[in-house]
Amino acid sequence: MAHQSRSQKAKAATRVMPEEDPEFQIAPMIDILLVLLIFFMSIATDQVLQVNKDVVLPVAQDGSDPEKGKRSELMVNVVWNDIAQTGGIIVDDKPIDAVALTTRIQTMAAAKNEDFRVVIRADKNARYAYTKEVMRAVGAGGVGKITFSVVDKEIEKPKK
Repeated sequence: MAHQSRSQKAKAATRVMPEEDPEFQIAPMIDILLVLLIFFMSIATDQVLQVNKDVVLPVAQDGSDPEKGKRSELMVNVVWNDIAQTGGIIVDDKPIDAVALTTRIQTMAAAKNEDFRVVIRADKNARYAYTKEVMRAVGAGGVGKITFSVVDKEIEKPKK
């Protein structure tokens, strides 16, 4: 059998070799995952972007998340200066007073649906009397739904 004819050689040359198992290509998967990561980072909610580093939230280990479906809200940051014993109201990274807060809430509540609410992020050192004035300004704006933002564990501030 050492001698093969031309037709046998031609058959052997045209015979399809069995395919190997396909290899798993990781590079395209990494490309897709990076694109998805960038996409989800770019559509992050504006609540994540409204974090004010000067506000240290109080701890409430038994707190619960508000209803997730309702996104019609205004974020109000209440900052407190321990040295001067004074507070401040910050909305959209701009300091405002209680009268301007009431006006803004009235405008937004009129334009939004009945599920409009105000989220107060008060510093844990802020005095109750000052936070109460902010709550009065919200009530004067015609909004009865107030949510307080808290954390479930103590967060250490970085040392300066």
